[in-house]
Amino acid sequence: MTIVSEAETTAGATSQVSWSNEATHRMNRMYRWQRFIYDATRRYYLLGRDQLITELNPAAGAQVLEIGCGTGRNLVQAARRYPAARFTGIDVSTEMLTTALSSIKRHGLDGRIRVAHGDATDFDPMKIFGVAPDHIVVSYALSMIPDWQGVLDEAVTRLKPGGKLHIVDFGNQEHLPASARRMLQRWLALFDVTPRSDLQDTLVTLAERHGAQLDFMRPFRGYAQSAVLTLKK
Repeated sequence: MTIVSEAETTAGATSQVSWSNEATHRMNRMYRWQRFIYDATRRYYLLGRDQLITELNPAAGAQVLEIGCGTGRNLVQAARRYPAARFTGIDVSTEMLTTALSSIKRHGLDGRIRVAHGDATDFDPMKIFGVAPDHIVVSYALSMIPDWQGVLDEAVTRLKPGGKLHIVDFGNQEHLPASARRMLQRWLALFDVTPRSDLQDTLVTLAERHGAQLDFMRPFRGYAQSAVLTLKK
């Protein structure tokens, strides 16, 4: 299996797609070694990912795209749960994509999952993969992307009519003890993670602009925030 892109198809190749080289270098520095232990360590605090996958429930033949697919963990879990759907993912880190490719191959899912190097704020799944997504998933990525509002704007324009945008990320931990909240936020800052306190307001505005339905929750006492934005058909 290979990484696909609009220009060349290997993880280390120079592409004509307009992703940010700076972002790629920054994420590669962060994950060059972390990628080997990422899934084993993140399982304890990236809460809500499995619930998102459970509620995804794509129809047979549906196309699911994950933005910021990282090691491919979510794609593999979802592909195993929904064998009649097809999955794609983009990530700005070629180091993480290397791990994703290994995981996809190891689970025998080469024919059902494709991944590509791409910028979440400027991508075209039709050009990259030749498909338009019915579902777009963004799991714990918005809190690491400076222009996270741009990601949401881009994602909504790439969905099919009636498509769904699924989001889970860190919340403000407003119902956690103050000491625990301070420690968590300091620790997250070490990884350039910033919980998006105005995510709900941004999604409300986006839903109103597109005439979409928004379901928003703050599970785990506000530790996380999750949303499903459904476009009209």
